[in-house]
Amino acid sequence: MHDLSQLTLAASFRFAEPGTWTFDWNAIGVAALFVVVGVTLAYLAYRIVFALVNKLTSISEAPSNNILIDRIRRPIKWSFIAIGVTLAAQADETLRTVWEPLGQFLRPALLGWIAYNIVRGLTAALELRMEAHEDPISIRSRKTRIAVLSRIAVAAIVMITIGLMLFAIPSVRSIGTTMLASAGLAALAIGAAAQPALKSLIAGLQVALTEPMRLGDLVEVDGDVGRIEEMHLSFVTVRTWDERLVIIPTSRFLDESFENWSRTDEQLTGPVFLHLDPATVVQPIREEFERFVTAHELFDGRNIAFLMTEAYPESIELRLSMSAKTISELFVLRCETREHMLGWIRDNQENALIRHRLEVPGGHPKAGEPAGP
Repeated sequence: MHDLSQLTLAASFRFAEPGTWTFDWNAIGVAALFVVVGVTLAYLAYRIVFALVNKLTSISEAPSNNILIDRIRRPIKWSFIAIGVTLAAQADETLRTVWEPLGQFLRPALLGWIAYNIVRGLTAALELRMEAHEDPISIRSRKTRIAVLSRIAVAAIVMITIGLMLFAIPSVRSIGTTMLASAGLAALAIGAAAQPALKSLIAGLQVALTEPMRLGDLVEVDGDVGRIEEMHLSFVTVRTWDERLVIIPTSRFLDESFENWSRTDEQLTGPVFLHLDPATVVQPIREEFERFVTAHELFDGRNIAFLMTEAYPESIELRLSMSAKTISELFVLRCETREHMLGWIRDNQENALIRHRLEVPGGHPKAGEPAGP
C-alpha cells in the first residue's frame, strides 16, 4: 500500500530534464476541486447541524447550554472540515496520498480539542448553575470537586492526545512497538520516575473526594492563616490576610495536620484574654463586658462567657469569649471588645492594670553625679 501511494504521488509529477520536476496540473486541479467540494459540503453540514442544535437549546432557555455549545463550536467546525477532506480523499488518489499522513496527525488533535472544550464547557456550566444555590458551604464543596476533577480530566486528555499524535509518526510508532516488547521493565522505570507525579495525582483525587478543605475555606498551616484561593493537583494556594500567597503541596494537607476554621460553617467563638492585678474587682468587669458585647451589632447571640482561667501570685487571667456569624466579623468584634475593656478598666479600675516599677526612696546617691569622661 505504501509503494502504491508513492507511485500515485509520482504520477502527478514528470521529469522535464535531469534534476527538475514538472507538475501534472490536471491531477492537482482535480484534487483541488475535490478539496473545495468536500470543504463546502462539510461547512454546509456544520451550519445545518448547529442550526438545529441552537433551536433545541433555545427551547430550554438555560444559559448553561449556550456556554457548552459556544465552547465546542470551533473544534466541531474544523472537525467537519477535516471529515469533508477525508471523504474527498477517498475519491482521489493524489489527494489521499497527500492528506492521509497529515490527517493521521490532525485527527487526534481535533478529538483532543473537542474533549478539552467539552470538559471546560461543562465546568463553566456547572459553576453557573451553582450561583443560584443559597448554601455557601455546598457551593464551596462542589466548586472544589469540579476544579480538581476537571484538572485531572484535562491532564488525561492532553496526555492521550499527545500520545496519539506522536504514534502517527512512523518512527515514533516503531519505537513504541519496541518498548512494548519490554513492557515490564518499562513499567517499573516509568513508575519509579513518575512517583512524585502519581503521588500528587492521588492526593488531588483524595482531596476532591474526602474534602478536608474546600475553595474559600479559612485554614491555618504552619502558622499562616488565609483562605484557599486555588486548588491544583500538585499544590494549593492560600491567600493570607496581608495579601501574601502561600504555595503548599497538596499532599501536605493529607500527610500532616492543619486547622480548617470554616469546615462546616464560619460561626466561631473567639476569646479575648485580659491579664490584671490579683486585687482586681472582677464582677464590674464582667457586667461591663456582657453589656458591651450583647449590644454590639456583630454579636450573633450564640455564645458569651466570662471566666477567670488562671490565678498567679502577681496576676490573674480573664477569658472573655464571644461569637459571631462569620470569621471576619468575629475578628473585628474581638478587637473592639479588647480595646473597649482596656479603656473601661483604665477609667474605672486603674489599679487593676499591672505595673512593673522600681521605686527607690530618696534616690541613689550617685544618681545626680555627672557621667565620667
